[in-house]
Amino acid sequence: MTALDLRLRQALQPWRAAPVWRIAFSGGLDSSVLLHLLADWARHEQLPPLSAVHVHHGLQSAADAWPGHCARVCEQLGIALEVVRVQVASGASLEQAARRARYEAFSERLKLGEVLLSAQHRDDQAETLLFRLLRGAGVRGLAAMPASRSLGPGNLVRPLLDCSRGDLQAYAQIHGLCWIEDPSNADERFSRNFLRRQVMPLLAQRWPQVSSSLVRCADHLSEAQQLLNELAEIDLAAARGGSAFAWLPLPSLQLPAVTALSEARQRNLLRHWLAPLTRMPDSDHWAGWCDLRDAGGDASPIWRLADGELHRADGRLWWLGGEWLQPLEPLDLPCGSFSEPIELPGNGCVHLRGELPPGRWHLRYRQGGESLQVPERGRRDLKRLLNEMRVPAFVRPRLPLLFDGDELMAVANLTQSPGIEACGARLHWSPPIGAQGLSW
Repeated sequence: MTALDLRLRQALQPWRAAPVWRIAFSGGLDSSVLLHLLADWARHEQLPPLSAVHVHHGLQSAADAWPGHCARVCEQLGIALEVVRVQVASGASLEQAARRARYEAFSERLKLGEVLLSAQHRDDQAETLLFRLLRGAGVRGLAAMPASRSLGPGNLVRPLLDCSRGDLQAYAQIHGLCWIEDPSNADERFSRNFLRRQVMPLLAQRWPQVSSSLVRCADHLSEAQQLLNELAEIDLAAARGGSAFAWLPLPSLQLPAVTALSEARQRNLLRHWLAPLTRMPDSDHWAGWCDLRDAGGDASPIWRLADGELHRADGRLWWLGGEWLQPLEPLDLPCGSFSEPIELPGNGCVHLRGELPPGRWHLRYRQGGESLQVPERGRRDLKRLLNEMRVPAFVRPRLPLLFDGDELMAVANLTQSPGIEACGARLHWSPPIGAQGLSW
């Protein structure tokens, strides 16, 4: 058994009980070696079922032949292959857009507990650290690629991070492997290619152990990030608290508990809390957080981020994503007595507990000027009632309102007229959850 086999076995030992191992198979040197190692291992021992996934980005004509090559390799090794064609969004960074499309495709194919194995190695890790250092990344970015992390309902595992590119080349030559040489890897207009082909060889002339040193640095930074995460969890526990609106299923924090921290701990807490929800700005673009935090008490500031918005209301920070960011369609829905939940387009669902008396019942949203007969308080303006209840501004346009003809009779989850109260009915709204996770 070679040193490469031993490293692979050690790295994958914690994942032996996974229901499936999928290999991200580009057809290049690295993934070809990983696929061959796993196929050989599977011939001698019981492993989780193996399969391969090849993502075709459609970015160059040469790539049209790669699925065929991958199919032939997998057929020879007795491993099932799935070819996935993706659309790469246009943007400033083609590399980043292709990576996002690739990992979205992988995530969509993983089921609960399944493992995607990717063939990045030690030299890739060193290049990643250097690339991110030159971009001014923080501790989280400089920790480079983790050996494993969650991906969709499964996990991404990189079992070759302790192996060098030279180790993989030697294995491929000994076993006579054939692999694809991507022509774009020679294009030094791409930053990573420039680092790999020009910068790293120059550094290695002066410091022969440069890759190992950079990887060791990434390991130290990964440990530092772990400590920052533990500190953020302590701060999160103090800041979560309970909201007055238990029916509102949105991530939220108590603002005073956040602002009581130093500015560095505030940023650390927010990065940790929002990491699964959105891409965060670099350290030079946090003015939006300061504006939101420092706005007057009667303001409703918003910090707009890449994948959603942070709002401030009722002394709390609220994260809004997904359907919460889409405009609502007008609503005027005859409902009568409904026993089953009614889906509201882009706005969750509403259902009635109990029975309504006879009437001309409709569900609508606020248009302004509504008033409601409140038990023991007489007729009250709806706007004033919502202010008294400290209902967040972003919730108010979405509250389902129950009318009998033109008479407002109930505000879902909050209050209702004596007539509805007397019959024991109650209008309940389950709001949309919003986008709750994306980290690649």
